[in-house]
Amino acid sequence: MSASTPDSEPRSDRSRVRRVTERGSYDRESVNAVLDAGYVCHVGFESDHGIVVVPTLYVRDGDSIILHGSTGAGMTRAVRAGNPLTVEVTHLDGIVAARSHFHHSINYRSAVVFGRCTEISDVVAKLRGMELLVEHITPGRWEEARKPNDSEFVQTSVIRMEIEETSVKTRAGGPGDEPEDLETDFWAGVISIQTVLGTPEPDAENVPRGGVPDSIRAAISKWNESND
Repeated sequence: MSASTPDSEPRSDRSRVRRVTERGSYDRESVNAVLDAGYVCHVGFESDHGIVVVPTLYVRDGDSIILHGSTGAGMTRAVRAGNPLTVEVTHLDGIVAARSHFHHSINYRSAVVFGRCTEISDVVAKLRGMELLVEHITPGRWEEARKPNDSEFVQTSVIRMEIEETSVKTRAGGPGDEPEDLETDFWAGVISIQTVLGTPEPDAENVPRGGVPDSIRAAISKWNESND
């Protein structure tokens, strides 16, 4: 999938939206918007104990997703064994209360991504992946905190997932009630969902004299402005 050539159809049936197909899209712009708005994804993979889904930090890097985890984690072992991963990201935007129970719903934006995965072994590339993750969440923090030492570097796994195919599904707007229910006296509407970053609370063990650093202020501004 090329960033310059948006897809109007799925690459295969694996990524095809089958329920309420009008809510689905496959173009890269829609995919990037959902991925870039989040910090945590859910990763599905096959393990010795069956199908497992785990949450982990991620960041989009062009046509790839960078995943973060422990070198001994099941996700990392799955990648080393050559097993595929599936990445999913969801943002909740509102609770939709309808006049009938059947039409209650949620407003949301979600993306499901499929692709080839490799564990990054090159030292420079791995360190860059770590930096991208830190900078995605707290812009400027890479230079404001201690970088990984040798032990921490070895214990951390950084995985690159090439985005081969994906789908986005969204819902927005009010309830889709039946015409005969519109005249009833039941309340209907949307309760918006907004997540904001609050006031930073310094670690009581050692409060720096300089106050809240720029990276923490940038993290708050980035998240709150994008979710306003």
